[in-house]
Amino acid sequence: MYELKKITKRYGALSVYENFDLTLEEGKITCILGESGCGKTTLLNILAGTTDFTGEAPKLSCSYIFQQPRLVPNLTVHGNLRLICRDEKKIEDMLERVGLADKRNAYPVELSGGQAQRVSIARAFLHPSELILMDEPFSSLDTALKIRLIDEFSCLWREERRTAVFVTHDAEEAYMLSHRAIVLKNGKIIADIRDESEIPRVYGRESFYKKQILSAMLNDGIESKNI
Repeated sequence: MYELKKITKRYGALSVYENFDLTLEEGKITCILGESGCGKTTLLNILAGTTDFTGEAPKLSCSYIFQQPRLVPNLTVHGNLRLICRDEKKIEDMLERVGLADKRNAYPVELSGGQAQRVSIARAFLHPSELILMDEPFSSLDTALKIRLIDEFSCLWREERRTAVFVTHDAEEAYMLSHRAIVLKNGKIIADIRDESEIPRVYGRESFYKKQILSAMLNDGIESKNI
């Protein structure tokens, strides 16, 4: 278990968290949802240790998958992955696993959006992190590509079962790719919903877990892409 205890975070006079507690189960994917400004990204930054706060939080090695891939533009796909992994065999194996072996010498500008995000996912798994942090990584993708990347992420995740925290505004993404969905409001947890079934779950399928997520979001006034 990774525990955050009595977390307090303020930006000037704005209080985001006051004595906030959260326990993350190792080897599971936790999804964080909530209205804009409720502290979702701040929570990721606290977990990554990149922002000041008071309270207790575990010191973990983290890798990130952002909404935008954030690749170094003057390096090839291989060069971007080599920044965080010096093992050539691991890099080549990862490129095969994400279907980019033929793009190893391509530059980011030569990649499609989906290919660039695959590189970002590969980079996150190549880094020997204890925790993968995901900040709306699929939000700019069309539905078909989103489903494919969620499937590919899930395949990589099942091999290692790393702990992950996943921020999204999309109830369907939360349903497909999480074991636990937490809805935040005003720095507090207003819903904590679990489903231990295997991921990824089938896009568009009826699910009690998804209905619970949607209900919590509707009660909080959050506009979901799937409502």
